[in-house]
Amino acid sequence: MSQKYSGGFITKSPVAPTTAAASGIWTLDQQQQAKQAGNWPSPPTFIEDVFSTYLYTGTGATQTITNGIDLSTKGGLVWLKGRNFVSFNGLIDTVRGSSSCLVSSSTAAANGVAATGISAFNSTGFTLNTNSDFNGSTNTQVSWTFREQPKFFDIVTWTGTGATGAISHSHSLGSEPGCIIIKAVSTNEGHWYVYHRSLGVAQVIALNLTNASSSAASPDAWTVSSTQFSVNTSQIGGNTNGTTYVAYLFAHNAGGFGLTGADNVISCGSFTGSATSADITLGYEPQWILYKQFNGVAQWNVVDNMRGLPSTPAAGNYARSLTPNTSVVEDNRDDIAPTATGFKTLSNSASNTYIYVAIRRGPMKAPTTGTSVFTPVNQTGGGTVTTNFPVDLVIATTPSQSSYRSVNDRLRGGSTTRGIQLYTNVTNAEAAGSFGFGFDNNTGYIDGLYTSSFSDLYLNFRRAPSFFDEVCYTGTGSATTFSHNLTVVPELMIVKCRSAAGDNWVVYSAPTGNSGVSVLNSTNATATDNEWNYTTPTSSVFSVGPGSKVNGSGFTYVAYLFATCAGVSKVGSYTGTGTTLQIDCGFTAGARFVLIKRTDSTGDWYVWDSARGIVAGNDPYLLLNNDVAEVTSTDYIDTYSAGFEISSTAPAAINASAGTFIFLAIA
Repeated sequence: MSQKYSGGFITKSPVAPTTAAASGIWTLDQQQQAKQAGNWPSPPTFIEDVFSTYLYTGTGATQTITNGIDLSTKGGLVWLKGRNFVSFNGLIDTVRGSSSCLVSSSTAAANGVAATGISAFNSTGFTLNTNSDFNGSTNTQVSWTFREQPKFFDIVTWTGTGATGAISHSHSLGSEPGCIIIKAVSTNEGHWYVYHRSLGVAQVIALNLTNASSSAASPDAWTVSSTQFSVNTSQIGGNTNGTTYVAYLFAHNAGGFGLTGADNVISCGSFTGSATSADITLGYEPQWILYKQFNGVAQWNVVDNMRGLPSTPAAGNYARSLTPNTSVVEDNRDDIAPTATGFKTLSNSASNTYIYVAIRRGPMKAPTTGTSVFTPVNQTGGGTVTTNFPVDLVIATTPSQSSYRSVNDRLRGGSTTRGIQLYTNVTNAEAAGSFGFGFDNNTGYIDGLYTSSFSDLYLNFRRAPSFFDEVCYTGTGSATTFSHNLTVVPELMIVKCRSAAGDNWVVYSAPTGNSGVSVLNSTNATATDNEWNYTTPTSSVFSVGPGSKVNGSGFTYVAYLFATCAGVSKVGSYTGTGTTLQIDCGFTAGARFVLIKRTDSTGDWYVWDSARGIVAGNDPYLLLNNDVAEVTSTDYIDTYSAGFEISSTAPAAINASAGTFIFLAIA
């Protein structure tokens, strides 16, 4: 009999103080010794546990925001801002309490209860009151939530004593701060003073101003360590007798996250602008960036991937920015874009220098259920599509009609009024249409593309470790590698040139190997070519040859990467029998999505999904390589709890005796 400890862990890591069984399972005695010795592993922490960008629409009535962040027991900060109307940036934290709201564009003291916007901090988010700045009816809003957590974020408050000099304060960040923001709470004293590691301890810059940073006269304005920071009253103030203050502390590359506890999730750095493009390496793809030019007058900017942070900013497809030093509405930015390993700065003057705080994209945790990362929706008339998770990729079509298979995604961008579509059945470059998908939603999106009376099918995917990732890159014309964040070896990769027409959708699959190339928009059998540079991908990079389909010099590309995730997805292969064939994917309740392609001969790319029906009877299927209407009168696959079953009536393109096939199935 085994027994879990209270934190839910049973597998040993790190080494126990006594020798554990070869299986890696600790006995109860070993567990107790590990706890007493302080060697028992704490549950791993992921970025989705401590940070959230959550978008909502105001109701004018009390509403609860469920973002998965435990504020009631862990503590933290909620930063609120209206997007489509003039409203102030409100910062409310659990240390000062929900009745105290600071405005980042103002030197004013904290507002009282009526102006805070928050009535309660909860174990999974917070509750909004009826404040019109943060919850006005039909207003679009953003909330950024920072949970207190070592090596990520901390809050420190103090009451001034009137003493002068460098006044020290202890903190619990567990590492040296990369950025500190302080503000007087109880009076209108002073600006929002900012320390940033890239500026150094002698420089001061203000969050509520556009001013450049300035050098403090001796002595230094700040001192920082892994346990304390000090504010010099002769440079900044911060210790007026009886005045209360708050400091928000942000870590820098301190590790502490992920399964090993070594992953960074927040970085504070600087960069120099470029008139073309310059890469800033973080070691991860960011979801949130605060940045400001510090050698000249300029706004502070906050961008995030929920409101829109496209890989290639362009007219009508810009990053969406809000400014902490103003109350203005959301605006466009074309000077910053995410990459798989950081971000790139675009269209900046080469003489401009910037500071930034960047936070890693989540989730970092591998999914355990298919419904958390994939859902098919079949509904009439477009409009709001509800998935209950943020959607990163949607393949949309009208099944009953001849209709293109439209591919839209968060990373390439777009909005309800401007689509950035690719189509799986043609070789067209991506199209900037006059309507599209609005991905600025935490539980689905708005479809502005279809408004017909027909039922539309939406196949919705979320990026998650071990399941699905997306990479946008620019070709080099020479064999090279590109980084990804799948965290495991990709088993299925679908690549398309975005910027030029005529190139096929090319497909890599593990069963056909690093010399095998399939074509998504074709029935052709898998061929041998050097698209993958005859190199198998790894858990961090994939390889491409010099060909224009995957790596033409200066052309832009998108790669969709899939892998087998236990109980969630399966990339695999099978050999046809011509008789009933059960495909074991390791699922417990059957597949809700199945994609099949024959590799040794011609055959279509068949798709089935549970929204239209994977049942014991007829199962409608679509073809990704063709725009023909769905076929509803066949029974080629059936339900099977561990995966899916191929019927003996299936044609050679699905179940030819001795034929070889690849598939992607999702539970």
